[in-house]
Amino acid sequence: MDRTAWLELPAEARSAVETHTGSVEHARTAETGVMSRLACTLHTAAGPVFVKGTRSDEPASWMYDYETRVTRVAPLAPRVLWQVDAGGWLLTGYEHLIGAHPNLAPDSPDLGPFLDALTTMSESRWPEQVRKKPLCVRWAGFYPADRSPDLEGRTLVHSDVSPLNMLTGEDGIRVLDWALACPGPAWADTGFAVPRFIHAGHTVEEAEVLARSVSAYRTADPSAVTTFAHALCAVWESRDRSDPAPHRAPLIAAARAWAGQRVIATT
Repeated sequence: MDRTAWLELPAEARSAVETHTGSVEHARTAETGVMSRLACTLHTAAGPVFVKGTRSDEPASWMYDYETRVTRVAPLAPRVLWQVDAGGWLLTGYEHLIGAHPNLAPDSPDLGPFLDALTTMSESRWPEQVRKKPLCVRWAGFYPADRSPDLEGRTLVHSDVSPLNMLTGEDGIRVLDWALACPGPAWADTGFAVPRFIHAGHTVEEAEVLARSVSAYRTADPSAVTTFAHALCAVWESRDRSDPAPHRAPLIAAARAWAGQRVIATT
C-alpha cells in the first residue's frame, strides 16, 4: 500500500490530531509494515506519538476502529491515546514505544522474554463487545470441516507474532499491530510462533520444546495442534499464490517442515 505522509493529510485532519498532541514539530513515516495508509511518528513538544490510519471511505477502514477497540484491552499493547475522524481520515494515536525487534535465533537472550509474552497473551480473553470472525471461521476451507472444534476458543489471539510486531524493552516485550486479532484457542499464538522459531534457525524439535514452555500449548490436544499446523501451512501457501512476496517463501518452508513433523508424530 502506498504510504501517505503527514503533510499530505488534509489540514482538517492534521488540525484534529493537533488538538490532542499540540503542534507537530516534524513527522517520520514508518519504514516497516504494509497495511496502513498512514503510519508515522509525530514529534511534538510533549513527546513523540505514533499515529496510524486510513481514509474514512476505504473499504477496510472498519478494521482500524476494530483494531483500536481490541488494542485498548490487549495484553502488552501500546496505550491508545485518542482517535479522530476528520478531513476524510480515521486516525488513531498510540503510545510511542522504543525498542529493538526480538531475535528468535538459538541462544538469543530474547527467547525468554518472547516466551513470557506468549504466556501472557495466552491468558487474555477476547473482548466480547468486539465482533470478529473467530479463527475457525477465518480459516474455513483450509482444514477438514469436522476438525473445526480444534480451532475454537475465546482467547484474544494476535495471529501475527512476527518479531517485527514486537519490541523489547526494560519491562519485557511489547506487542504491536493488533489489526488481525481474532478469537481462538489459548495456545494459538504460540502455534503461530513455531514456524518463526524454525525460520530463525531452530530445528522442528527445538521449536516444539520452546513452544511447550507455554502452559497453554503444553496442555493443548496434540491433534488440535496438528490441525492448526496443517491449516496454517495451507493458509500461507494460498496467500502466496494470490499475492506472491519473496519474504514468504522461508516462512512457508518452515511451516511445511512443522506440519510434516506433526504428521510423523501422530501416525
